Amino acid sequence: MKITYFGHSCFGVEINGKHLLFDPFITPNELAKDIHCDSIKADYILISHGHEDHIADAVSIAKRTGAKVIACYEIHTWLQKQGIENTHPMNTGGKWIFDFGKVKCVSAQHSSSLPDGSYGGNPMGFVIESNSGNFYYAGDTALTYDMRLIGEYRKLDFAFLPIGDNFTMGVDNAIIACDFIQCRDIIGMHYDTFGYIKVDHDDARKKFERAGLKLNLMKIGESVEK
Repeated sequence: MKITYFGHSCFGVEINGKHLLFDPFITPNELAKDIHCDSIKADYILISHGHEDHIADAVSIAKRTGAKVIACYEIHTWLQKQGIENTHPMNTGGKWIFDFGKVKCVSAQHSSSLPDGSYGGNPMGFVIESNSGNFYYAGDTALTYDMRLIGEYRKLDFAFLPIGDNFTMGVDNAIIACDFIQCRDIIGMHYDTFGYIKVDHDDARKKFERAGLKLNLMKIGESVEK
């Protein structure tokens, strides 16, 4: 799998020749000003919840690429009103097999509203299973005991976890989450974009190292192979 970081919580993941794009928030992100949104590939767009910093570029990218958008029912309905017809509604606890692999929707403890102020449904995380590997994209969430179910459900090769605190769990709780999900290889997200969520990178890495864990804080525009 090839993973590319586009800033904040937005990642591209290439699996079996298909391009998955998570929570597209690029053009309003001042830290991602060197990313050209029109060049991003997407066969699928997965949206964890409706806040602007996770959905801002979803409509424009979906229209340009024709990507299928995977989201909760309320976001699916909102997207249909924006002229996006290629959607797949899901909800917490559900799973579906796509041509790249399986998507399982899991709980995320957060809030959700859409850019126009309408109700955004329940926030979600995603467990992706494929013949290239399995991973967990947590979305915006607090630390919850539900994460233990993820660790018991499937073996994860790596996970995307929020570490910015204030709006989500921070570094210390993310370390506990690693134990819950039984995963030691973590890509951090939802940090630094705003003043409220700035983190000390060195301190965060050291805390993970002391716990016997790996924390990768990718540079915007960087790609890695898993």
